[in-house]
Amino acid sequence: MRPTRVALAVVPPHLFRKLTSQTPTYDQQQHRIITLLTQCTNITNIKQIHAHIYIHGFHQNSYILTKLIRTLTRLNSPFHIHSYPFAIFRNTHNPNSFLWTAMIRAHVLQHRIPDSVYCYNSMRRNCIAPNSFTFCALLKGCTMTRDTEFGRQVHGQLVKFGGLRSTLFLNAGNSLVDMFVKCGELECARKVFDEMSVRDVVTWTSLIVGYAGVGEMEFARELFDGLGGGKDGFVWGCMITGYAQNARPKECLELFEMMLTPDWVGVGVEVDEYTLASVISACAQLGTTKYATCIRGIAERLGSGPETNVVIGSGLVDMYSKCGKVDDAFEVFRLMKERNVYTYSSMILGFAVHGRANAAMQLFYDMERTDIRPNHVTFVGVLTACSHAGMVEEGRRLFGTMEETYGVSPTADHYTCMVDLLGRSGHLEEALSLANSLESHPHGGVWGALLGACNIHNNPDIAVIAAGHLFELEPNGMGNYILLFNILASAGEWDKAVKVQNLMKDKGGKKFPACSWVEGKKGHVNEFFAGDLTHPRSNEIRHVLEDLLYKLERHGYQPNFASVSYDICDEDKREILMAHSEKLALAFELLTTESDHTIRIMKNLRICEDCHVFMSGASKITKREIVVRDTTRFHYFHDGLCSCGNFW
Repeated sequence: MRPTRVALAVVPPHLFRKLTSQTPTYDQQQHRIITLLTQCTNITNIKQIHAHIYIHGFHQNSYILTKLIRTLTRLNSPFHIHSYPFAIFRNTHNPNSFLWTAMIRAHVLQHRIPDSVYCYNSMRRNCIAPNSFTFCALLKGCTMTRDTEFGRQVHGQLVKFGGLRSTLFLNAGNSLVDMFVKCGELECARKVFDEMSVRDVVTWTSLIVGYAGVGEMEFARELFDGLGGGKDGFVWGCMITGYAQNARPKECLELFEMMLTPDWVGVGVEVDEYTLASVISACAQLGTTKYATCIRGIAERLGSGPETNVVIGSGLVDMYSKCGKVDDAFEVFRLMKERNVYTYSSMILGFAVHGRANAAMQLFYDMERTDIRPNHVTFVGVLTACSHAGMVEEGRRLFGTMEETYGVSPTADHYTCMVDLLGRSGHLEEALSLANSLESHPHGGVWGALLGACNIHNNPDIAVIAAGHLFELEPNGMGNYILLFNILASAGEWDKAVKVQNLMKDKGGKKFPACSWVEGKKGHVNEFFAGDLTHPRSNEIRHVLEDLLYKLERHGYQPNFASVSYDICDEDKREILMAHSEKLALAFELLTTESDHTIRIMKNLRICEDCHVFMSGASKITKREIVVRDTTRFHYFHDGLCSCGNFW
C-alpha cells in the first residue's frame, strides 16, 4: 500500500476527497473517476487517478479506460508502441469497440493515419465489430489527408456493417458526406446523402456548404429550401455567405431579408458576425446601403459594433467606400477603437478611387507611424491614389521601395497601377518597358492599363503592341478589340481599324453586356442594360432623355460617335449612345427622385467618353450631383465638371 499512498499524496485536496469518500457504490465510484478524468490538466494527475483505478479493480473496465485514453489524447500524450497510452491498451484483456475506437481516434488526431488503419485491422482480426464512432474517426483521417480512395474503402466497410439506412450510423453518414465534400467529390457526397434514410441538419448543411464552395448555388438553394423549417442560424449563414462569395449579391441580400422575417425563420434564429460580414460584402458589391443601419443595429446588439469589432468595422468602411459614401466610411474609421491592416487598406483605397489622393496618402503616412505594417492591398490603394492624381515621382518612389522598406513584393496588381500611372501621365515608353518586364508572367490588367493610356494620348503604335498581348491573354475580351478600333479610327488609320473590325467578326464574340443600376428609396435595386427598353417606365425614361439631349445640344454637346464601333450611319449611332445603360439609369433617377437628391449610379464596365461628357453636362443643366462608379473609380459630376478632371 505504500506506493499507493505516495502516488495519491500529491493529488489536489478537492480531488482526493472525491476519491476517498466513504462507501461509494460501484456506479458512484465509476462516475467519480470519469468526472476526475474530465478535470485532469496534466499527465501527473492522470497517473495518480490511474493508480486509483488499479486499486479499486477498474483496470479492465473498458468504459473507464476509454475515457482515460481520450483524456491522454486531449493532453497530446504520444501514441506509439512503447508509449504510456499503448501500455494501458496492451494490458487490457478484452477491449471493446469503444476502447479500440479511442485508440484509432488518437492516432488520427496525431496524424498517424497508417497506424489508425493498422489498429482498425487489428480490431477486426479480434472479431470486434466497429461502431459509428469508429467510422467517424477513420473518415476524419481521410478528410485530413484528402485521401478519397481511403475514404471509399471506409465507405465499403460502413456499408458492410449496417449501411447508411441504419439510424445507428447517422453520425458516420454525416462524416462520410463531410469527407467527400472536403475532398471535392460532390457527386459522391450527393449519392451518400440520397442513400441516407435518416438525415439531420448537419447532413444537409455539409452538402449545402459543399455546393456553395464551388459556386453551385442552384443545387445549394435546392437543398436549403428542402430543409424546411429546421434551419438554424448556421445554415442561413452558409447560404448567405455562399451567395456573397460567388458574386451574387442580390440573392444574398434577398435571403438576408428573409432571414430577418419571423414568418420564414421562426423563433430563435440569430444572426452572427460572420453572416453580417457576408451581407456587408454583398452591399459593397452591389453598391447599396439599404441594410447599413440594420447591420450596425444587429452588430451592436451582439456586442460586435464597429467601435469594438474590427471585422465588422473594416467591412463597413469597405462597404461605404464602394457605395460612394466615402465620408460615412471615414466616420466609421474614426469611431473604431481597434484598426488593422484591412481597415487602413480599405480606407486608403476608398479615398483613392474617390479621387481624394491627398487624403489617401496622408492616411498611409499616418499608418506608417503605427505598428501596423502595410500589405499588398495597401499599396494597391496608394499607387491607385498616385495614378488618379498624376503623382508620378511619389508613385515611382513607393513602387521602388515597397519590397526593401516594407517587405511587400510587387505583384501584377502593383505593376498594373504603375503602368496606369505612367501611361496616364504620358510616359508611354516607360510604361511599355515596365509592362515588358513582366514577360515571364503576362497579365491582362497590365496591358489593359497601357491600352487605356494609349486611348487617352492617341498613340496607335503602342496601342497595337498592348492589344496584341491582350488578344493572346483575353481572346474573347471584345472590349479590347473595340478600344483598339477606336484608337486606330481616331488616328485615321482606317486600314488597320477595318482589320480589327474583321477580326471581331471572325471571333464572333460579343461584348460583355453593359449594366448600370441604382438603389431606390426602399432599397430596391433597378437594373438597366444597354439597349434594353423593356423597363416598365421605358417610355417616360425615353422622354426624359430626349428632353435632356435637346438641352445639352443647345449648350454645345455633340454625341461622340467614336464610342460606337459599328459600321452604321450616324443616326443609328446616336440611338445606340442614347440607350447606354448609365444614361437610362440617369433618366430613371431624374424621373423618380427629388431635385435635391444625389444621383448614384453603379456600372459594371468603364464609362465611355460620350457618357462622361453627357453626365458632366447633365449635372450642370439639372443642377444635380451625379456620382458614377465604374470599374476603375468614382466620378463625381457637379456643375459641369468631374472629380477625375477628365483623366480616367
